[in-house]
Amino acid sequence: MQKTIFVVDDNGTNLAKAEEALEKNYQVITLVSAAKMFKILEKVTPDLILLDIEMPEMDGFETMKRLQASSLHAGIPVIFLTSLTDAVNEAHGIELGAVDFITKPFSEPVLLNRIKNHLHIDEMIHERTEQLRERTEQLERLQNGLVYTMADLVENRDMNTGGHIDRTTVYMKLLIDAMKARGLYTDQMSGWDQESVVSSARLHDIGKIAIPDAILNKPEALTQDEFQTMKTHSALGERIIDQIVDRTGDADFLNNAKLSAAYHHERWDGTGYPYGLKGTEIPLHGRIMAIVDVYDALTSYRPYKKAFSNEEAMRIVMDGAGKHFDPGIVEVFCEIKNQFEVAKVKLSRQSAH
Repeated sequence: MQKTIFVVDDNGTNLAKAEEALEKNYQVITLVSAAKMFKILEKVTPDLILLDIEMPEMDGFETMKRLQASSLHAGIPVIFLTSLTDAVNEAHGIELGAVDFITKPFSEPVLLNRIKNHLHIDEMIHERTEQLRERTEQLERLQNGLVYTMADLVENRDMNTGGHIDRTTVYMKLLIDAMKARGLYTDQMSGWDQESVVSSARLHDIGKIAIPDAILNKPEALTQDEFQTMKTHSALGERIIDQIVDRTGDADFLNNAKLSAAYHHERWDGTGYPYGLKGTEIPLHGRIMAIVDVYDALTSYRPYKKAFSNEEAMRIVMDGAGKHFDPGIVEVFCEIKNQFEVAKVKLSRQSAH
């Protein structure tokens, strides 16, 4: 399939000469102004643009700026075809994103060879980009598979918390979406890869893998000593994830997991564990996870307690604002309480089938 080349020049003679040189090898569209080019770009995306610099209304440099500012067109290779040969103009064009300069009047062999080379480079870049995309997707699938397997290992050992990981993952996404919509902590979350944050939260209880079965699956309330052992799962989870980071170097995803694992039992008033952090000293991941973790525990049946209703759980969470939980996040949480109830019912139905 022939490549498409736009030639943009306000001089009809230059357009005719360029078209004559290129038409045997390429589909050529000649345009007398940048304005006409942008109109055509709404329907046709070229493989390369030959662009004159000295044009009325919108010159080549301004045209280049507009192309680079467009998410759709920034990747199109642009060669300046111009009689301006000074180093300053050439440097400015390259700085704006042009891949080459060809001086007018041009030699047909030079024009054809330059275009051929740049199209080949562009093909190689696209091919490599596609390979990297496929590799990234493959690694993400592997990563997600490992996360799900590790989380399932923990949950399969803990017979008291069936479905906890799936529910808290859904709740966390709901809460983060609502916080963003209301502008709460948006500066802190601006650099987040939300999918990674939510997915990695599946590992928030990974430390429980080191808790003895007799404590993890005790059908009644834990003794004081047993509870102290259970509390170590947060620090253990942090340590386990740190060991994985040391061995794999996958810091971003696992750092998100560590923040949820280590800090979801900290309390806003500083009485939580394992570090007794207070207020905004507690990483945001942990403050969000704390609410969804407690909400799920409250609304889930345990051998030693009934499942609270959505309204009862909401009241308990609200009472914990400023003591157990970040009051700003609690406010958002309560505003979307119906979404949590709908999600819980839907997940319950899914697990029943």
